[in-house]
Amino acid sequence: MADLRTNFLGIKSPNPFWLASAPPTDREVNVTRAFKAGWGGVVWKTLGEDPPIVNVNGPRYGAIHGADRRLLGFNNIELITDRPLDINLQEIKAVKRAWPDRAVVVSLMVPCEERSWQSILARVEETECDGVELNFGCPHGMSERGMGSAVGQVPEYIEMVARWCKQHTRMPVIVKLTPNITDIRYPARAALKGGADAVSLINTVSSIVSVDLDTFSPNPSIDGKGSHGGYCGPAVKPIALNMVAEIARDAETRGMPISAIGGITTWRDAAEFIAMSAGTVQVCTAAMTYGFKIVEEMIAGLSGWMDSKGYATLDDFRGRAVPNVTDWQYLNLNYVTKAHIDQDLCIQCGRCHIACEDTSHQAITAMVDGRRMFTVKDEECVGCNLCVEVCPVENCITMVPMAAGAVDPRTGRTVEPGYANWTTHPNNPMARQAAE
Repeated sequence: MADLRTNFLGIKSPNPFWLASAPPTDREVNVTRAFKAGWGGVVWKTLGEDPPIVNVNGPRYGAIHGADRRLLGFNNIELITDRPLDINLQEIKAVKRAWPDRAVVVSLMVPCEERSWQSILARVEETECDGVELNFGCPHGMSERGMGSAVGQVPEYIEMVARWCKQHTRMPVIVKLTPNITDIRYPARAALKGGADAVSLINTVSSIVSVDLDTFSPNPSIDGKGSHGGYCGPAVKPIALNMVAEIARDAETRGMPISAIGGITTWRDAAEFIAMSAGTVQVCTAAMTYGFKIVEEMIAGLSGWMDSKGYATLDDFRGRAVPNVTDWQYLNLNYVTKAHIDQDLCIQCGRCHIACEDTSHQAITAMVDGRRMFTVKDEECVGCNLCVEVCPVENCITMVPMAAGAVDPRTGRTVEPGYANWTTHPNNPMARQAAE
């Protein structure tokens, strides 16, 4: 059976599944219940200075649902913990002593002053927790006070605070990055320069999910008014996966430990992030949607998949996707595919035809010999795979590569063997310079 044990910065846990800093990790009773369910670790909901902040006393969440009411995207306007610091610290200490084999990391957010960070770090160390996560990601409420993403959007601030924290604590320091930035590599590099041991990402995406068309207030609405909040859930996974990949393959940050966050709902999501080099994965929305026991499916699924692939430990496939991430200009332009429709699986819904006819390349028929039938016209197909994505039947439409030496009926050209990319293409006015 696959070994899911994890050692992240010396922080050991029985599996890589941690609960992210959020309402599920706000108090001892929640965390204890999570550990009983099987979670490998938690990042305690962000602590701040006393007196504690005050959260709104009304709706805090908004959502985007699919046609079946499945939650696709989740928005929140909740801030950091509104519980007294002393109570949080007492509970963290009690949890760590009761569960010494589980990871307990504490998220922190205080004003951007060295004495504030030094003071809270000293108190957190007394809990004997495993590490701290600096919350430089929250895009609402706290950012207006000069914290959260207000720090995370300025690499110089990230480097400065990370350096303060490394000077004032023996614990591992993880920097949590905001996605609300143009290029995630710059804050990651800053964290590394400041001495941070790892980064975690992504935090939530600044968003307004909807507007009530009766009251004309953004949702969630507080007394007729709404505010931007943080967007998370399955919808942000592609953003998170890309940003993790950018850090994992960047020349300056390659090899930096990463705790991945963002839309992780299934074991497959977790495996993808680990393949992109993540050391642990943090989950929030899935737990808030389905409850703590969802981790049982995640553990069983990941373990079963690893067994089927012959991976004994997580390190056997960690980072294996990173070398396959490249820039567009290096993609193989000699690779030619055509769509193929399996007539035995086709349910005659016509989605592929409509999508291709109206918005793509008019490469799928609707009628053949006077009867309803959907087939691909190779002479028009550019291999874009839009039809695959709109087809409701899995594997009904597949993309089939053309063999080298075959003639592409669309272009009349022979499919060339080997590899060629845009940097050397004759249509590229910069090709000669790129080649040099």
